[in-house]
Amino acid sequence: MAKDKKVEQITDMDVDFTQWYTDVCTKAELIDYSSIKGMFIYRPYGYAIWENIQNALDREFKRYGHENVYLPMLIPESLLQKEKDHVEGFAPECAWVTMGGSEELEERYCIRPTSETLFCEHYKNIIHSYRDLPKLYNQWCSVLRWEKTSRPFLRHREFLWQEGHTMHETSQEAREETQRMLNVYADFMRDVLAMPVVKGRKTDKEKFNGAEETYTVECMMHDKKALQGGTSHYFGDGFARAFDITYAGRDNQPHYPHQTSWGVSTRLIGGVIMTHGDNHGLVLPPRVAPIQAMVVPVAMHKEGVLEAARALLGRLQAAGIRARIDESEQSMGWKAAEYEMKGVPLRVEIGPKDIENNQCCVCRRDTREKVFVPLEGVEETVKGLLDDLHESLYQRAQKNLEEHTHACHSVEEVKAFMENEGGFAKTMWCGDEECEVRMKELCGVTSRCIPFEQEHLGDTCPVCGKPAKHMIIWGVAY
Repeated sequence: MAKDKKVEQITDMDVDFTQWYTDVCTKAELIDYSSIKGMFIYRPYGYAIWENIQNALDREFKRYGHENVYLPMLIPESLLQKEKDHVEGFAPECAWVTMGGSEELEERYCIRPTSETLFCEHYKNIIHSYRDLPKLYNQWCSVLRWEKTSRPFLRHREFLWQEGHTMHETSQEAREETQRMLNVYADFMRDVLAMPVVKGRKTDKEKFNGAEETYTVECMMHDKKALQGGTSHYFGDGFARAFDITYAGRDNQPHYPHQTSWGVSTRLIGGVIMTHGDNHGLVLPPRVAPIQAMVVPVAMHKEGVLEAARALLGRLQAAGIRARIDESEQSMGWKAAEYEMKGVPLRVEIGPKDIENNQCCVCRRDTREKVFVPLEGVEETVKGLLDDLHESLYQRAQKNLEEHTHACHSVEEVKAFMENEGGFAKTMWCGDEECEVRMKELCGVTSRCIPFEQEHLGDTCPVCGKPAKHMIIWGVAY
C-alpha cells in the first residue's frame, strides 16, 4: 500500500532518534541542504511554520510597546572589540568580510553573530535625555555563526531569529523587562507550540557573554534531552559604559542607561518536531500549523462530491480556519500518509455516503482517530477539535517532562539516572563553578538552569559537600 510505503521511509524514533529527526525534516519538506555546509534551505512548508511563529510573537512584542527595526548585517571589527567579554565569547564563531569587490578592505567586517554592538552604536546617537527612554526595539533577521557541526533547525551557521534590544532609565525597569519577555516566551510556547517549559536563571558559567544575568526557558524533548527554547538577558549598564552611552537624567546629571536583550530562533521548529513528532512523521500544534485542516474529497469522480468538498472548504476558511483541499488524483492511502507525514492536525474527508448523511469524517493527527461530524455547525466543531488537539499535545509533553525529571542526592545517583533513564536531574548546588564543571566531567551533563520554582532537596552540594545555595537542573542538551 502507498501508505505503508510512505511510513517506512521514516526511521523508527526508538531505533535511531537522530535519523528519525533528519527524516522528518526532509521528508515532511521542511528543509533542504544547500551546497554550503551548515546553511540550509527553508522550504515553503517549513518557512510557513516560522512565519506563524513570527506573527504570533510579533503581536505580543507590539502589545508591550516594542517596535521593529533593521540594522546592518556587517559589524566593523573596531566596533565589535569595544566590549571585551562579548567579543571573546563570539570570536571562534565569527565570519569575516575582507574584500569589497576586487579591493581589500581597510578594516575587517564581521557578519553579525548577534547585534548588541550595532544597537549600542545606534543608541549612542539617539539617546540624550531620560525623555528618550525607554527604547524598546526588536529586529527580525538572520545571523551567522561558523559552527563546526550543523543539524537542521537546531544548529545552523546561518539561522533566522528575532533579537530584542531595549534601553531603560533604571535597573529595576530593565530587570522587569528581562522577566516580562521571558514570560512572553514561556506563555507562547505553552499557548501556541504546546510545549511546557522550566523557567530559570542560567549559571554564571552558562550566561550570555557580556550579560550580568541570563534567564532561560528549558524544554524536554521526546528523547529526554534538553532544548534551550529562548533566553532573556539583563546587561546592566556594562555595554552602555563600554560604548559611552549617557543621558541627562531627571537630576540633570549624566547617567548610563540599563540594557536588555532577548531572543528566540528557528530552533523552535526543531523543538516542535522533537516534542510532538511520532513514527508517522511530524505532528504540528494547530496554532502554528500552516494547514490546520486538509479537506479530502472521497471518490471525487462521483457526482456532487467535489462541489460538496469545495463548499466545506469555503465554510472552514470563512470561519478563520487555515484549510486547504486536495483535488489531486493521488490515492486515498497516499493522501492519508502525506498529511500524517506533514503533521496536518485534522484531515476532513467527505464522500457520497457522508453527503447522504449530511456529515463529514474528521481524522485527528495526534491520535489518528476518526469521528463523524454533522455538517451543521461543522466550523465550531472543527475549532473545538483543534483546541482539544492542542491541549492533548501539551498534556502529553507535560507528562513526559514530569515523568523524566528526577530528584538526585549524589553524583552517583545523577550518573545512574542519566545512564539508565535520562531526563532532567534535580540536585542542590553550592554555586561554585568548580562543582558545575566537575558534574559535567563525572556525569556528562550541563546545568540547564536554576529554576524559579525552588525545592529544598537537602542541605549540601552533592559534588563537594559544602552548604547548598540553590536547587539546579542538569541535563544533556541539544
